[in-house]
Amino acid sequence: MSKAGTSRTGTGEPAPGPGDGTTGAGGPDAGGGGKGRRGRGGGARAGRRGPGRWKVAFVALLVVAVLAACAWVLLGSRLLVVRHVEVTGTKLAPRDRVVAASGIRLGRPMARLGTGAARGRVQALREVESARIERHWPGTVRIVVRERVPIVTVERGGRFYQLDRNGVTVADGAAPPPGMPALTAAAPGPSDPATLAALRVVVELPGRLRGRLGEVEAATPQSVTLRLSGGLTVVWGAPERADEKVRLIDALRRGAGGRGARTIDVSSPEVVTTR
Repeated sequence: MSKAGTSRTGTGEPAPGPGDGTTGAGGPDAGGGGKGRRGRGGGARAGRRGPGRWKVAFVALLVVAVLAACAWVLLGSRLLVVRHVEVTGTKLAPRDRVVAASGIRLGRPMARLGTGAARGRVQALREVESARIERHWPGTVRIVVRERVPIVTVERGGRFYQLDRNGVTVADGAAPPPGMPALTAAAPGPSDPATLAALRVVVELPGRLRGRLGEVEAATPQSVTLRLSGGLTVVWGAPERADEKVRLIDALRRGAGGRGARTIDVSSPEVVTTR
C-alpha cells in the first residue's frame, strides 16, 4: 500500500523536482554555455581584425609619404633643376640666341620643363629647320638643332639673302657667299611657284654640275634655265625628269658637237637641241 504524496518514476528513481540542480539537454544552462563559447570566439576574431586594420592604415600612410617626397624632389626641391643647357647642331644660329629663344632658365625644375613649347620657340628661328629638346637627368637639358641649308642667294636692295630648298631666308649679308649660285625670279620666296621649281632643280643636280652652277633663272615654273661656269647655258624647262636630262647633258658634252655648244636645250628630252 503506497503513501499519499510520494511519486516515483517507472525505473524506481524519484522524479526530478523543480528545486534540484539537474537540468535537461534543452535547459537554460545548456543554452547559456553555447552563448559563452560564441562570445569568446567573437572576441578572438575581433582581436585578430584589429592589427590587420592598423597594418593597412600604416601602409597607406607610407605610400602617401613616399609620393609626397617624390613630388617634392621633382617639383619643389633644388635637387633636380636645370643646371646646364647644351646646344648642338648649330652653325648659322649663335648658341646664345638659341638658348634665349628656348626660354629654358637655369634653376627651373626639370619635371616642369615644357619641352614642346621650347621646341616650338627654337624652330621659329629662321636658321632652324627642326629642333629637339632632351632631358638628361639630373640637371642637363640638350637642344638638338637641325639648321636650314642655304643653296642660292637673292639680291634685294643691295643685300644678299640666302634661301634654303624651301625658299625660306636663312641669312643675309652685304656680300654673297663665295661659290653659292644666284637666283633670279620675279618674286623669290617660299610661296612663289617659280622659285620652288628652280630650287628643286638645284637640289636634284649632281655635284659635278652644281659645283659649276653660277646662276639659276626661273621666269615661270616650266622655264628654268641654268648658267654654268665656262659660259654654258642649259635650258632645263620644268623640274621633272631630272635624271634623264642629266644623262642627255653628259652625253652631249662627251660628243664633238656638244663640247663646242654654248646652249643645250633639254626642256623636251625627246628633242634635244644645241646652239
